[in-house]
Order: sequence, then structure tokens, then C-alpha cells
Amino acid sequence: MKSHVLACCLVIGCAGVALAQTASPGHGPPNSIAGPAMLLKDVKPQAEALGLVPMLTPSNSSGHAVHILPTPAVAAQRAKYGLGVPKAPVGGNRALGESGVLVYHTGGSVMPYQLVYLIFWAPAHLQNGGTTGFSAKYGTVNYLHPAWVPSDGLLNLATQYYQTIGGVTTYILNAGYFAGVYVDSGAYPASGCTDTATPGNCITDAQIQTEIAHVMSVNGWTGGMNKIFVLFTSSGEGSCFDSTNSSCAYTQYCAYHGFFSSGGQNVIYANMPYANPANCQTGVETSPNGDALADAETSPTSHEMIEAATDPLLNAWFDASGNEIGDLCAYNYGTNTWTNPANGIKANQSWNGWYFEDQQEYNNHTGGCAQVGP
Repeated sequence: MKSHVLACCLVIGCAGVALAQTASPGHGPPNSIAGPAMLLKDVKPQAEALGLVPMLTPSNSSGHAVHILPTPAVAAQRAKYGLGVPKAPVGGNRALGESGVLVYHTGGSVMPYQLVYLIFWAPAHLQNGGTTGFSAKYGTVNYLHPAWVPSDGLLNLATQYYQTIGGVTTYILNAGYFAGVYVDSGAYPASGCTDTATPGNCITDAQIQTEIAHVMSVNGWTGGMNKIFVLFTSSGEGSCFDSTNSSCAYTQYCAYHGFFSSGGQNVIYANMPYANPANCQTGVETSPNGDALADAETSPTSHEMIEAATDPLLNAWFDASGNEIGDLCAYNYGTNTWTNPANGIKANQSWNGWYFEDQQEYNNHTGGCAQVGP
């Protein structure tokens, strides 16, 4: 069965949640600079060009690209070459060609606010016949967490970023709301890629786009610059950017965001492979809800949602090394200032009585990572 009722039962035990939303004014970054119009996929640092580190923004011959959250191992590899390292402005100045400083590229688009659509792809079996599913609290935690990202203090960091199109400057608002959830129990398609982490069970980005378009059609959902579709796949299922296995889950990335066109509108989406703490955490993270797998997915989700807010079409805010707002603070959690009273476990975010461990985001005001802003 595929229905909203099933979705409700999976993720929240059939209990509704009321979401209060507030908008916040935009705040322009001091001494901000604009670079020439550019696509993120065209940024090719020398280390990437020489094949010394995996690409953050893989693209194919048709021009389609996605922007990945690298695994901790890949992030550490990039850091050795000076990529992905935040840099504070010197004397209040920012250099256009400097890595670690986010630059607005002329004419690039942002998401004015976010309406959040969640898709849980939960078939009975993997392609190889293996069992699949979600951990006990996976649905609940990863329903509530992304539903609350709009209007929280972490997303407020994005309000300093903007777009200027047609002479009109528009700032990102710390606003939005949960708009829909759907659980698809339909089978995964035949593996379109071959990866080492989940051999025999691998879907490509093209197959992910097809699934999102299918769910949109079933539910009457439409695309647009204020909507994000977040797809969670189940345990045992991997993914690669394409059939050449050029960039794959758990080896190169832990999640990614991108966009495609459907019905004349942009569809902004995020691919969230099943949480894998062994490959997608550093070991310092806490599990504030007592479910290591569920808690491991929250930080990649906020990473992708906030990067999508500031660079949905991969043409707006990024630095000279191709880093976006989340990349510069990946796996940097700041201080765990909250304690879940139910279990005594620390967390760095508390929203509506729930606790999460999310990475910080880049603050262009200060040139550093922050948990709230700007």
C-alpha cells in the first residue's frame, strides 16, 4: 500500500504535528562581493582536475550535476590540499578568488523559503532479494527534523545570503513549513550502478529523479523555487551519480542535492542514502534520540537543505574551491549545549522539545562556522 496514512503511521505513529513558522528579515553580509556568473560544476580546483581528490560537483555529458556532502574521509583528503577550510576575512576584506569565502555569482538563484516534502522509499526487498527497512526511530526523527529546519536557528544563518535577479535583490527568509510526506513501498528498479558499499543494490541519480517525479505525480505535487523534495532510501540500498560509478554513496558521499526540470518548473531535491555511521560520521557525534542510525541522518539532511537554500541551481553561493555553505563546516558540530532529559545525552540543537546533532553552517559575516546566526 502506498498512502499518506501509511506515511503517517511509519514516521509519527499516526499522530499529527503542528508546526509554527516565523519569518526573519534578511541580513546582507558586510563587505560581500559578487563574482561573475558561473556554474558550480565549472569550478575545477587543481587537486580535483588532477584526480587527487573526488569532485564535489560531478556532472555528466548532458550538463546535469549534483553537489555532494563528502564522506569524512574525502573531506579530510580535500583539507590536505587546502580545500573546504573556512577562512576569516582579513581586515574586513574578502578576496574573490579565495577558497573558504562564499561569493555570490551574478544572477544566481536562492530559495526564498522552503516548503518541505519528504519521501521514504521503503520496498519489502532489495534488488538482490535482501531484507530492507528503517531503524525504530528513523521515520519519526527524520520526519520531525527536516520538517522543523525551516524557521530554526541553524537555517537563520542563510538569511545573510541573497539573489539579485532583474535588478531585484531578495534575501532568504528563515521561513517555510512541512508540506507533505509519502511512503512508497514500490520495488526499487534494477540496479543501474555497481558500487562497493552495497553491491547489487544501487540506484543512479537518473533513477532517483524518476522516483521523485513519480511520487510528485501520484500526489499532485509540483516543483518550484520554494520547494524541496527530500528522498530517504532504506537500509542496504546505495546509489551512484551515474552508471559509470563515478561518485557513490558511503565511498565518496553521504548525501547530495541537485535539481531537474519537470512540467516547466525546477524540482529541487536531496538524495539521502540510509545512514551509515561507519562511513558518514567522525566518531564525535552524539545520538540524542537513542537511535544511532536515525540520529546519524539528521546532520546530512540539514546540510543538504541549507545548501539547497543558498545554492539550489548550483549557480549562486560557493567559494573558489567549489564549497557551499555546508561544506566549509562539514563534521564540525560546535558545542553540545543541550541535554535530552529523557536519556541524559547531549545535543547541539533543540527544536520543539526534540534534540538533534547537526553540523554548523558557514557564517559569511564572521568567516567561520556557527550554530545559529547570522
